[in-house]
Amino acid sequence: MMEYRRLGSAGLKVSALSIGAWVTFGNQIDDDAARAILLAAYEHGVNFFDNAEAYANGQAEIVMGRALKDLRREDLVISSKVFWGGKGPNDEGLSRKHIMAACHNALKRLQVDYLDLFFCHRPDFDTPVEETVRAMDDLIHQGKVLYWGTSEWPADRIMQAHGIARQYGLYPPQMEQPQYNLFVRERVEREYARLYHEIGLGTTIWSPLASGVLTGKYNAGIPAGSRATLGGYEWLRTEVITEERIARVKQLAPIADGLGATLPQLAIAWCLKNPNISTVITGASRVEQVHQNMQALAYVPQLTDDIMAAIEAILGNKPQA
Repeated sequence: MMEYRRLGSAGLKVSALSIGAWVTFGNQIDDDAARAILLAAYEHGVNFFDNAEAYANGQAEIVMGRALKDLRREDLVISSKVFWGGKGPNDEGLSRKHIMAACHNALKRLQVDYLDLFFCHRPDFDTPVEETVRAMDDLIHQGKVLYWGTSEWPADRIMQAHGIARQYGLYPPQMEQPQYNLFVRERVEREYARLYHEIGLGTTIWSPLASGVLTGKYNAGIPAGSRATLGGYEWLRTEVITEERIARVKQLAPIADGLGATLPQLAIAWCLKNPNISTVITGASRVEQVHQNMQALAYVPQLTDDIMAAIEAILGNKPQA
């Protein structure tokens, strides 16, 4: 059964497991496959569906909009992100102009009247933080966005945005979307540690499977047709799929076996174990992957202190306070 968690201090509840459109939608799979995946997730109780203007140059939002349009809007938490919108001088970043244009374009592509969540996809050091905060506040007052947040922002910049919002009576950022998995932990576990309590920051984490490394599918090399073979994703082969990580994945396999879980289920359950995680964004290119990923919830209670310690001993990467 799906679990629902508050988005930090907000009243909004999001499914502990969610679905994201990055890479697959508009690139790897067609509309029919995307619809089947989204509906399967919805039937499992998923209510949060994550997207961005940059995903497949907007095509991912079009695909998702078509797939979700017949579902009850009140049941859905739909997001978009703004930063990379094109090649024009005002098509990138977090200026008021681009934020407004990106929001309106996302609404059209997704076929919705409002976005539940709107993320600043990366920090923009060329735009004053106050300009960004005020633009997001305006969208909320216009009813086009319900909550706004950030993705991969440094903690001090999030606090700066929050301080500006409180100073001028504006809506502050409510959530962050950082990468978090067994290999990438520093930002979520250490850098943001005080933000969960001080400002009630929620988290919608991405890449719980480290771009597929934690599924074990790269243990014997890079299979044909995998994400790492796609054009534009060469960085996966050099930065993510490393010998050191593969070695640790092989060591984690017996722990997953002992729980009766798959490696992906173990990796996702480990993320869910963190009480500061509002939702784990999963991806899928097949319906079967949705069914398997959703079962990860059942293994969270099995991650006892002893199991977590055994995992920690393999990883050896716990951030220092």
